[in-house]
Amino acid sequence: MELSMSLQANQTALRSSVHEDASRYDASIREIGDSEPAEGAHASPGMVAPLARSLAILAAFPPHEAWLGNQELMIGTGIPAPTVSRIARSLVALGYLHYSPERRKYRLAAPVLSLGYAATAHSNVQLLARLEMQAFATGSETYVMLGSRDRLDVIVLGTCVSKPASVDLKLYAGTRLRIASSPMGWALLAALPELERFYLLGNIERKAGRDWPGLRRRICQGISQVHNVGYCMSIGEWEPDLTIIAVPLVVQDQTPLVLACIGRSARLGRARVERELGPRLVAAAQRLQEQAGVID
Repeated sequence: MELSMSLQANQTALRSSVHEDASRYDASIREIGDSEPAEGAHASPGMVAPLARSLAILAAFPPHEAWLGNQELMIGTGIPAPTVSRIARSLVALGYLHYSPERRKYRLAAPVLSLGYAATAHSNVQLLARLEMQAFATGSETYVMLGSRDRLDVIVLGTCVSKPASVDLKLYAGTRLRIASSPMGWALLAALPELERFYLLGNIERKAGRDWPGLRRRICQGISQVHNVGYCMSIGEWEPDLTIIAVPLVVQDQTPLVLACIGRSARLGRARVERELGPRLVAAAQRLQEQAGVID
């Protein structure tokens, strides 16, 4: 009874910030067309372009690749090579990048870590989530992750795993997942403010090209699922033998987060997800929302 009430409360809270009618959403997405500028094509009014490019260069370093050269940074950011070189030299002078003359490449320096720590140290949600995530992972024998949006990606903030681990995934803090093609991304899109969601979908459409109709259909299904039951799921889509359940985590005055659990499809079939794990993950997100609201 308590779990059912928690599920209903979470659905009510979510619907207050997103579309309640999936058909209305589906109609709205068709109207995006070319009304929004492509990502990075034009600077928004008031945007400081050099600052935006500097941040894009810092964000281009993935967790699995420490060293990047000018060519790799140019490809990763779309910024012209001469501009990449000038900005990178400035970031070295400021201490945010370290340059190796032998490699002729750059890597992130310690001050960048301090920026990331400052962003997470004051997030009560992440501190509270650690205990909730570990309890869920242990109780369900799954891999649990917390993520947030960074442009058109979901960035992993933290993970917890059951012991012994039922699934071995390389999802470290800082790992990026495509927002358009992952259940984590669909759950986040469902929780974003309407204008922000439509803007992102316009950019996704332009980048997806011929793949857009299929992506659009799956995104709509995921968002509709969140509206109806509070979570979205994927069985064998992301990886052939993996099931993923994702729930939006919306806390006042903070950017939306996503809570997800991942396990082998042999153990996480549709019936178990719908009967047990889906509602449990929704209830966990609801508890975190309530606790964070009290503390904040």
